[in-house]
Amino acid sequence: MSHDAQAIADRYIACWNERDVERRQALVAALWTEDAVYADPLMRGEGHAGIGALIEGVQARFPEFRFAPKGRADGHGDRVRFSWSLGPAGGEGVVEGTDFAVVSADGRLRDVTGFLDRVPPQG
Repeated sequence: MSHDAQAIADRYIACWNERDVERRQALVAALWTEDAVYADPLMRGEGHAGIGALIEGVQARFPEFRFAPKGRADGHGDRVRFSWSLGPAGGEGVVEGTDFAVVSADGRLRDVTGFLDRVPPQG
């Protein structure tokens, strides 16, 4: 099985950037399986509602920030890897990460594990 890794990463970034709740819910439903799981060192969400709530929480915490792809996504079989940055719209990212995803046979995300590559110092 092979998927268009860049298209999946672009749709993923679009989900995290969508501010309209109804459009975001539609994007999440189209991109993620019903039983999908997202986990990174700071948070975890399951299913469409759980993942949608995580996205909403990040947007509330960083209201002026947007996600942007970093480099090109790549894939192998049912796995996809891509990097991203989060920062002010049009500005440099202050948070960067790399996500690893397992893609279902229908092309939707089944499992995403996120790694934070760069975070601002806490203090």
